Amino acid sequence: MHPLLPSLAAALLYAGATGYQGMRLASRAVPSKSLLLGLGALALLAHGLSLFMQLLSPNGLHLDFFNASSLIAAAVILLILLALQRMPVENLLLLLFPLGSLTVLFAQFAPSGTAPAITEEPGILAHILLSILAYGMLTIAVFQSLLLLLQDHHLKHKTPSGLIRNFPPLQTMESLLFGFLWAGWILLSASLLSGWIFLDDLFAQHLVHKTLLSVVAWVVFGLLLWGRHQLGWRGYKAIRWTLAGFCLLMLAYFGSKLVREFILHI
Repeated sequence: MHPLLPSLAAALLYAGATGYQGMRLASRAVPSKSLLLGLGALALLAHGLSLFMQLLSPNGLHLDFFNASSLIAAAVILLILLALQRMPVENLLLLLFPLGSLTVLFAQFAPSGTAPAITEEPGILAHILLSILAYGMLTIAVFQSLLLLLQDHHLKHKTPSGLIRNFPPLQTMESLLFGFLWAGWILLSASLLSGWIFLDDLFAQHLVHKTLLSVVAWVVFGLLLWGRHQLGWRGYKAIRWTLAGFCLLMLAYFGSKLVREFILHI
């Protein structure tokens, strides 16, 4: 089977779920959690099938810029669908489903980068898996911070929309944010440690920028969590630190991949 069919199916299912959720929230009605789960699971299955066919090659994993973006988006959506069973995180799907639709289409139709195939050594695969989970969890955290920012703005100006009326209380939203940040920071720590153990040279020429920016992002997130625990940081301060750490992390991974694959062609 060609990956075009599951890619289009995933994009359409994500778009349909987004449209349904958006219309329900616009009419100030509560979307059906079971329907969102069903549509999301079907979209994710199609997304996963598409990724399986695009990533595997005779030489190893073809993890170029757009395939990596699509893989991380799929991991993020999977984490939220699993979390939806126990936590009020369905509003995040309004941002994540469009992200899944865009990334699966880009992976299918955008030109491939020049990233070499990755050998399937257990240590390297463990490092890649930890990195993807870390990026995914911290992506969830930054989307949660954006929703928290929107909620705080509407509550301060006393103009709650249909979307805001379906949000959990502000304190719950903040607790979710820091839960995601703790999980992401622990996974990022494990990712950096596994890279140090399994990669030949973390500070090789093609890795040095990624390594340094990732370490700085790790420090930023660590300081934010320390500030929350010791100084009670919350609100706009927490959101700004979250966005700063996320920007550094995205520059570390996607910025370096974009430059190497599409500008330097190495």
